[in-house]
Amino acid sequence: MHFAGGNNVLVAGGAAFVGSNLCERLLKSGHKVVCVDNFYTGHRENIKHLVDNVSFEVLEHDITQPLYLDVDEIYNLACPASPPHYQRDPIYTTKTSVLGTINLLNLAKRIGAKDLHASTSEVYGDPDVHPQREDYWGNVNPNGVRSCYDEGKRCAESLIFDYQRQHGMDVKVARIFNTYGPRMDREDGRVVANFVIQAILGQPLTLYGDGSQTRSFCYVDDLVEGLLRLMGTDPGFSGPVNLGNPGEFTVLELAKKVIAITGSSSDILFMSLPQDDPRRRKPDISFARRVLKWEPTVPLDVGLRKTIEYFGQLAAEPASHQKAKSLKGAGYTTIPAVA
Repeated sequence: MHFAGGNNVLVAGGAAFVGSNLCERLLKSGHKVVCVDNFYTGHRENIKHLVDNVSFEVLEHDITQPLYLDVDEIYNLACPASPPHYQRDPIYTTKTSVLGTINLLNLAKRIGAKDLHASTSEVYGDPDVHPQREDYWGNVNPNGVRSCYDEGKRCAESLIFDYQRQHGMDVKVARIFNTYGPRMDREDGRVVANFVIQAILGQPLTLYGDGSQTRSFCYVDDLVEGLLRLMGTDPGFSGPVNLGNPGEFTVLELAKKVIAITGSSSDILFMSLPQDDPRRRKPDISFARRVLKWEPTVPLDVGLRKTIEYFGQLAAEPASHQKAKSLKGAGYTTIPAVA
């Protein structure tokens, strides 16, 4: 597949939260976009407004199987990213990170495309260094319940830089910190989605541990801008680069903000802390500021209001409604699995 004219961009995981926002931004910037997704965690509803665009194509495909397309740039965002999703089938999660990365790297090598890989702050594990810089090697449990995701992403980074060294490829690695915003899955399981849905429904906000653990929350528009700037760097620059908001908040502070903004009467329910849950998480983004001229611009209160507005529109729908919606025939192509 190749569009006539313009840049041709493949977004793997393009129907999920970050991927759908990236597809939308790429189209607005005049690119031709192929969204590849197996809809394991992505939703057709996230890209419903894009399917009539002649510059947009959707391929239903699992990247653990080889893929044959003709594009100029590849964004690999295809992997379950929340604990409930990646722990549901941990073997599949590791396969997506490892086999999926190999397949997209092989595609990029064959056609001479740029390859940008969405890595994660989880490669730092439960960090002993704070804030986390790109030269920190991390503190990861290799056989815990989160390791399918953490170690899968660490292995993917190793593969990417080996392909670069061995084949001279133009690759980029972004280490993404907690991201939130419209099109998050209402059953995502991560803290922002959980708190917002619970507050809107008047349910207790489930807070794990004593709430003193910290996170840094980056609004999705800011993250997408960082990904675009990273892809636009010279071939000699690969990263990895931290992309996240250095504003640090305790989880209890976040819960109180969500309750205040929604005007909810919800209580806070404290529960036991999950295994290997990081105590502190904050990116050092000095490298991104220097090289990409990038830093987040959306304050947490502003981003939360936009996210709450989005979830407020979904609250009236049954939990399964998004997954049940179908766009059959509306610009979708299915690629059969390769044996």
